[in-house]
Amino acid sequence: MDEMFERASPLEILTWTLRRFPEDVVVACSFEDVALLRMVWELRPAIEVIFLDTGGHFEETLDFVDFMSAQWDLNLTRTQPGPDALSWPCGTHRCCELRKVEPLTRALSGRAAWITSLKRVDAPSRTHTKILAWDEKFSLVKVNPLATWDDDDVAYYIRSRALPEHPLWSQGYASIGCAAVTNKPSVAGDRRSGRWAGLEREECGLHEG
Repeated sequence: MDEMFERASPLEILTWTLRRFPEDVVVACSFEDVALLRMVWELRPAIEVIFLDTGGHFEETLDFVDFMSAQWDLNLTRTQPGPDALSWPCGTHRCCELRKVEPLTRALSGRAAWITSLKRVDAPSRTHTKILAWDEKFSLVKVNPLATWDDDDVAYYIRSRALPEHPLWSQGYASIGCAAVTNKPSVAGDRRSGRWAGLEREECGLHEG
């Protein structure tokens, strides 16, 4: 089935997903993912949208989440880190485990599928991203409708529909995570080269294993 989806548009993939999982599917959104969010919202405005509030986001990110939630009347769930995260601020060894993975595990409990905005061009670690796969980490189906898209595809979709963009994009940021470990790209053409500043890692743990 994944081979069939290689030739499908993101909208076709989402349409299939929402029919296959009519009740127990959610979309995880970093709110850089406005293109995907718009597609899902048009098909099912009441779908649950999960935002991982790590406690370390840029103020611009939090303001944008509030703006988008109000503009589109999103069914928004904001996860919060548990008390153990207090000992592991952003950039430390267990920060992503406690501020992203553990809260998302709770949010996805009992669900059948989740939708993400992963793209193969995002990073070398994502080159072989499948459009549809069983997610061993969270024990449910994972759907990546934008896997075959590149940054130009996303930019065209956003421009052609006059969608709002994350405010930090206009300041030169290209991939935005927690403020303590996010810089502007350090390598031309590598949008994620500003992520994990000062750390030897490429992923936070959500999309590994």
